[in-house]
Amino acid sequence: MPSHQHRLAPTLAVIGGGQLARMMAEPAAAMGLPLRLLAEAEGVSAAQVIPDHLVGDYRDLDTLRKVTDGCQVVTFDHEHVPTEHLHALAADGTAVRPGPEALVHAQDKGVMRERLAELGVPCPRNALVASVADVEAFGFPCVLKTTRGGYDGKGVWFVRSAADCAEAFETAGSSAVRILAEELVDFRRELSALVVRSPSGQAAAYPVVASTQQDGICVEVVAPAPDLSAALAGEAQQIALRIAGALDVTGVLAVELFETDDGRVLVNELAMRPHNTGHWSQDGAVTSQFENHLRAVLDLPLGSPAPRARWTVMVNILGGPDPTVGRLYDGYPHALARDPFLRVHLYGKDLRPGRKVGHVNAYGDDLEDCLERARHAAAWFRGDLGNESE
Repeated sequence: MPSHQHRLAPTLAVIGGGQLARMMAEPAAAMGLPLRLLAEAEGVSAAQVIPDHLVGDYRDLDTLRKVTDGCQVVTFDHEHVPTEHLHALAADGTAVRPGPEALVHAQDKGVMRERLAELGVPCPRNALVASVADVEAFGFPCVLKTTRGGYDGKGVWFVRSAADCAEAFETAGSSAVRILAEELVDFRRELSALVVRSPSGQAAAYPVVASTQQDGICVEVVAPAPDLSAALAGEAQQIALRIAGALDVTGVLAVELFETDDGRVLVNELAMRPHNTGHWSQDGAVTSQFENHLRAVLDLPLGSPAPRARWTVMVNILGGPDPTVGRLYDGYPHALARDPFLRVHLYGKDLRPGRKVGHVNAYGDDLEDCLERARHAAAWFRGDLGNESE
């Protein structure tokens, strides 16, 4: 028998044990790519499905070095690893993807706004503010954001007078972060342009999607965005690709945008990791954002982002006000029997009010049908619907 030399796949370290890391595990298993996880606690979402995991604090450099030991590449479930630690890992010889020079633009909104202004990317009017007087000079009404640490509506305040500003500056004072003021944009809807880029410069752009937010949390995504002109969709994709190239992003970049009534797009936020607005791609695209993120950070050829169906609708399953009401696993018999084409993704998380615990994808040729199917299923899992038979 001739002997064969098989190249061992590189082990990829993933920092953060949330649902994004969990959803990387499925394509990694299919591709034979070993993952090693740094989880924040035993039993968190990704630790349930990635056996090779350590529990520790991502803010501790020794812990980061331990989890990346023997790994050629490290990537992230979130953007909160201290920038100086990322530089230290890179100095150790680990490929940090996305790199610290890129990731700081997703970590610090002030840095992001300054860089996007240099690039001439269309953004809402904004300014760093150090006092209520600065906000008054900027003008009410406006939005105040902590430059670091905010997500899912946290660290964001809509202010219409000086009296509304107190909480923002108290928060900033306790955490020593800067405050960014942005104009309150009168927008038609929110869009997301998601792209993926490899170290060698290959890039792919997913269809631009429409997202619906409630209380700062994405609750629904329609792919592609309905009634979006080809010209504006192309502009949004070009903005995202330009940012990815200029910032040297590796992996997935989600560019959240406002579409204004006068036909413009303005960049709202950046995320350098798989993103909620890309979850539709698990079932609605040829290559999911999670598989393409893995391909990108390992510098493998990217897969097609083309849609498999005319429409895909993603609806998040959120924990309701009463954590004893949600069904989750008990919701399967009804939801799956009602809709054999439904795709359900649960995160293995405990129910808490407003917490993302899963999502459903529905796809097909009729948008209204997809919306009804996905909304019904998510409401059923959440416990908003009764047990009456359909």
